Amino acid sequence: MSALNLIRPEIRALSAYHVQPAEGFIKLDAMENPWPLTPALQQRLGERLARAAYNRYPDANPQALKTLISKVFAVPEGAELLLGNGSDELIQILAQALARPGAALLSVEPAFVMFRVLANACGLEYIGVPLQEDFSVDLLAMLAVIRARQPALIFLAIPNNPTGNAFAPEAIQAILKEATGIVVIDEAYFPFRDGSYLSFLPNFPNMLVMRTVSKLGLAGIRLGFLAGAPELLGELEKLRLPYNISVATQVIAQTVLEEGHALNDQTQQLRQERVRVFTALRDIQGVHPFESEANFILLRVLDAQGVFDALKRHGILIKNLSNAHALLRGCLRVTVGTPEQNDRFLDALKASVLAVA
Repeated sequence: MSALNLIRPEIRALSAYHVQPAEGFIKLDAMENPWPLTPALQQRLGERLARAAYNRYPDANPQALKTLISKVFAVPEGAELLLGNGSDELIQILAQALARPGAALLSVEPAFVMFRVLANACGLEYIGVPLQEDFSVDLLAMLAVIRARQPALIFLAIPNNPTGNAFAPEAIQAILKEATGIVVIDEAYFPFRDGSYLSFLPNFPNMLVMRTVSKLGLAGIRLGFLAGAPELLGELEKLRLPYNISVATQVIAQTVLEEGHALNDQTQQLRQERVRVFTALRDIQGVHPFESEANFILLRVLDAQGVFDALKRHGILIKNLSNAHALLRGCLRVTVGTPEQNDRFLDALKASVLAVA
């Protein structure tokens, strides 16, 4: 018997998460902050990293870092934190904890692909309720599924990836009131919008808020956190792998978050650039951009593959989502970059749309 036959059929049916080769391109495909750390912060970080104890295992429960995160991100008093190697590990921990026969993970579609991938990998049934044509939540359909299936886990990303919009607060509150399982509000793109669901935590003990520092400007260190009721996170803590937050990650996060104003300044610049790029996209014939509260913009063109390929010839790498979901037909997603990168993208997009017309 081939060893491959020992792998679960649902795993063999999955596709590996694909990352596009980016060497030689202006990289606007992965929702990253385009700027490096400031020289002063780089120097301070270098000094701290040089003194770090790499010969020792990392702090298994870095309470000082948790305290700093709670302060910087205004986590409500009484809420606990669970740290993960990026958001992906936190999604996996939740799926592992709740996987049992008949259990389901519910989200909207289209949404962050790892909700579905990790549900399948961990043995949860995945249920995706399509968004409406304007990318808003189909609340009646969501509530009907919740009542019929009582999913163990619900993920809602606000703003949503890949659409970029934030769902109506009234819809989120209705889902929270109806759900008996755990509801996770994924706020990966929180730096780029006003408002947060962290304030809801004291009123909904079955709710968790998930965040990452990746979009803020620290994608390379892989650090995310769940905030919620201590009793619930205490159970999830049992599944967290020992020493999952490395020595380097802890030092970098502690150092940078202590001087978070540098990243906040970059975030404000990206928000301003998002407005400028969106306005420019509306003026390009044959391009329909969708309003966004994230650090990316979804846009629809007549020939997504043709425009995507043409942009690559111009040295611009974005994301082609045209085949990802029926609601995304003809759609491309571009990360907001530096002003210079955005100008290069806009010029290349105008030429590309004309070239494939």
